[in-house]
Amino acid sequence: MENVILAGVTLKTAPYDTSSLEELKRLAHTAGGTVVHTFQIRVQAFNSATLIGSGKMEEIAETVRLTNAQTVIFDDEISPAQQKNLEEIIPAKVIDRTRLILDIFAQRARTQEGKLQVELAQLKYLLPRLGGQGTALMQQKGGIGLRGPGETKLEYDKRRLRLRISKLEKEIEQVKKERGLRRERRTQIPLPQIAIVGYTNAGKSTLLNVLTRQNAVYADDKLFATLDPTTRRVHMPAGGEMLFTDTVGFIQKLPHSLVSSFRATLEETSFADVILHVHDASSPHRNAQAETVRQIITDLGAQTIPVIDVFNKIDLLSPARLALLQAQNPQGSFISAGNKLGLTELLEQVEENVARRWKLRRLTLEPKARGLIGFIYGKALVTGQKELPSGALELTLMATDGNYHSILKKLTSF
Repeated sequence: MENVILAGVTLKTAPYDTSSLEELKRLAHTAGGTVVHTFQIRVQAFNSATLIGSGKMEEIAETVRLTNAQTVIFDDEISPAQQKNLEEIIPAKVIDRTRLILDIFAQRARTQEGKLQVELAQLKYLLPRLGGQGTALMQQKGGIGLRGPGETKLEYDKRRLRLRISKLEKEIEQVKKERGLRRERRTQIPLPQIAIVGYTNAGKSTLLNVLTRQNAVYADDKLFATLDPTTRRVHMPAGGEMLFTDTVGFIQKLPHSLVSSFRATLEETSFADVILHVHDASSPHRNAQAETVRQIITDLGAQTIPVIDVFNKIDLLSPARLALLQAQNPQGSFISAGNKLGLTELLEQVEENVARRWKLRRLTLEPKARGLIGFIYGKALVTGQKELPSGALELTLMATDGNYHSILKKLTSF
């Protein structure tokens, strides 16, 4: 475990957000660090060269020496110049929240797509932070018209990074096309699609695991335990199945480079029929976390999709707190994924929301039209069938207007 010091900096004129620093502590722990000291620094104005004043830098440097800390992590993004100037005074690595999150994502990425996305975000972060050491790093080149110092090592490294970034962007674009094809194939499967979103560590992966009755997704009490989206079929109370997709967790100050790199993955949300917004009901920062998630949903253009607010971990609430939460959120669903409480009610609520687009319908197939059963199963979610005395078959199904009209047109021409 690596000893780390945390530093949160805010203006004296603004209230200090302790929740962000608490979250940074959890991020450091997730990355394998042991927090030995935390600084809450208030400044009159941000120093463009070092972010903080010289006195506070010396104080951090002394704490580094006393605690044998290897890393100092700032809660907000610091510029390349600020990082360089801070490291001249502080005898330890100096990184920011963005670099820490990138490191965690690098540890967590499992699929090829996830690894490409993380590497792209890391290189975009690294590019402006490359620094040279003057003529000591220059490459000598000879030949007519090429005499002189030539290309510096710094310029060479930056060019290599830009080439790698360009290559990664092309590979991710190809992955995006393949994901689009998979999504198209999924839309041909007559199953409603449900996206599970929420703040990191709210219990999304645990929820998907209990709904599918299998360990479909790795779940752990750590931030960003899973990165790669996972889609599984879930059997519904009324019959039939729906597709549930677990997505990467959100967080305050999520780096723009990560949102950009993971956009192809996050866009799964905008193609859902219903979004399950999973809240950690026990978190004292629940409202701020929920606002972060809502903002990202809006950024993805998914704000028009029906959302069910799912309040997880209700087993950690007192009866009075739970009653208050239910009164404040009368349309919410209240569950404990870990203890398997409230899951049937949640799925019934999903069915009610899906039914606004995938309407419940009944269809009678005469004996001569039984050959269309395969076609109907390919266009609708069939939840039940009953043999009638006449030999006809009565089907109960859910289908969109478009698919249902296709079925009726096929029946008419049969």
